[in-house]
Amino acid sequence: MTARIGLALALLLAVSAGADVGHAAEPIRIASKNSNESYLLSEIAAQLLESKGFAVERRFGLGGTLIAFDALVAGEIDLYMEYTGTLSQAILKLGHDASREAMNQRLKGDGLRLLGPFGFNNTYAIAVRREQAQALGLARIGDLAGQPALKLVFSHEFLEREDGWPGLKRAYGLPFGATGIEHALAYQAIAEGSLDVTDAYSTDGELLRYDLVLLEDDRRFFPRYLAAPLVRVDVGAQVIEVLETLGGSLDDAAAQALNAAVVVDGLSFADVAAGFLAERGVAAESAAGAGGDDLWRSLAANTAQHLKLTLTALGAAVAVGLLLSLLIFRRAVAARLVVYLCGLLQTVPSIALLALMIPLFGIGAAPAVVALFLYSLLPVVRNTVTALTTIDPTLLRVADAMGLSRRQQIRHVYLPLSMPSVLAGIRTAAVINIGTATLAAFIGAGGLGDPIVTGLALNDVSFILQGAVPAALLAIATELAFEGVERVAVPGHLRAR
Repeated sequence: MTARIGLALALLLAVSAGADVGHAAEPIRIASKNSNESYLLSEIAAQLLESKGFAVERRFGLGGTLIAFDALVAGEIDLYMEYTGTLSQAILKLGHDASREAMNQRLKGDGLRLLGPFGFNNTYAIAVRREQAQALGLARIGDLAGQPALKLVFSHEFLEREDGWPGLKRAYGLPFGATGIEHALAYQAIAEGSLDVTDAYSTDGELLRYDLVLLEDDRRFFPRYLAAPLVRVDVGAQVIEVLETLGGSLDDAAAQALNAAVVVDGLSFADVAAGFLAERGVAAESAAGAGGDDLWRSLAANTAQHLKLTLTALGAAVAVGLLLSLLIFRRAVAARLVVYLCGLLQTVPSIALLALMIPLFGIGAAPAVVALFLYSLLPVVRNTVTALTTIDPTLLRVADAMGLSRRQQIRHVYLPLSMPSVLAGIRTAAVINIGTATLAAFIGAGGLGDPIVTGLALNDVSFILQGAVPAALLAIATELAFEGVERVAVPGHLRAR
């Protein structure tokens, strides 16, 4: 009997250990949108979970609501911070200030759940410079109707959302138009006088930094925007229980103070999050590892990931593009059609193409590589087809007279003579890839876009340069490398002088 009991206990311990190992092998994937506050709240949640023994994978800086929500529905991430107004109006289309119960009822079908809000209301607001508000007598949003000379510039998401500019314009009868700008850049632009009116979040730290005034929403157009974790139910009851402890932990003033600690005082998201949790008696031991990576180590990792994305997409584009060109160049209609279709792909904006990849490939490296591959096809295919179809007919007649087969003609005539143009197309595709790959950070693919996205969220030029400068150097190195390849692969009399 004792032996059986001991065996049963051993089996239970083994199962328990196996469950722990399995849990550790599958970290909680926490994402954030590309805004300062979203980074900060997600970092708070990440450190809280780590303090409770959960492994966490950070996928911060996703490019907006659509990408973050679609990634959550697709199971590519486990949670991110959403706002009740955004969820009820822009995502679920439930109208003004729907209850959390109503939202959760709609979310149940996707296996999602909105947890208890942090407590503060980070509503949309309309901001102007204090001195301008005083000079023009601007106190309410309705006062803008009498100031048609003001330059209105809003964030791109605000321009398109029904709870943004379209609805606001109707509600207040504003007769003029507006243009778009990246949200993080708007604050500096309004402070410098490049624009007069922009949208803001009521708890943004930049409001204190630039001394901006929020106009009263006298017609109560904007709903409440209570920040809360939006999670997949299958993340587990223990994780949800931990996250629920964040409910009611921040009021408006405290949230603005935390944001200001990042954008005004220059502290890292990890340090501010650790300080907040420490005040609540939570030791966030992982703070240094989460936000204090050595600059050079981070630069090396980002560059390696950037090269991986670029080279994988470029290699696939070269292989497919060359093979496709060799198959169709003798058929004029097919060649024109393929080049035309490749050109159409270039008309799709980069970030839109990346977003369209998410339902098919999720987030991360896979959709980024596919998008970069599609963007690389045009220069490779167009240059190759053009070069193959413009070879001197006299040389082709000579090849026929010599009795060369089609395969021999391609190997000894077509490819050598077209090589300068083919390399030029590959060279162009490589440089385009290096630049476009920085946008891959918006779908969690990493690379040199990561510091750029963080810099945009913080309006911090030093972060932007950490990604932009290495990307520019990679482009220069690519140009030099292709010059070397051209010397080896192209006969001297065919090289461009």
